[in-house]
Amino acid sequence: MKKDIEVPKSENVFLAAIAEWNDDFQEESWYVHLVNNTDKDLEMVLVVSRAYGIINNEQRKTGTFRHAFKEVPAKSTVKIELLENNVLQLNNEFAVTYFLDNKMFEKTFVFKTNTVNKMALSDIPTTTLRGVLLK
Repeated sequence: MKKDIEVPKSENVFLAAIAEWNDDFQEESWYVHLVNNTDKDLEMVLVVSRAYGIINNEQRKTGTFRHAFKEVPAKSTVKIELLENNVLQLNNEFAVTYFLDNKMFEKTFVFKTNTVNKMALSDIPTTTLRGVLLK
């Protein structure tokens, strides 16, 4: 029965949008990082991302991207993907699934429209960097 299924709560795993220099575009670009602020390695991490929203009164959406990581070490970060400037005006959704202590965890993070910007910076756990953090 549904009431017998345990769904553990994801804790100390975050997403952060961090501005970094992009040699290809010759400008500062935002990259999304997965932050593992736990004391254990995350295993079999899957991240599914997409963007959606309204631009000029027209519904827009991107394709769906999938990223897989065999392991994300404790107290570390891993770069997931570039957020192009065009998609910052959309909602950017990241569904994260991983295993920790042989249990599966899931959490969906959404960078809301225009929230990835220099005015929203905060300290990113496990790094000396600043970025837009989603808990």
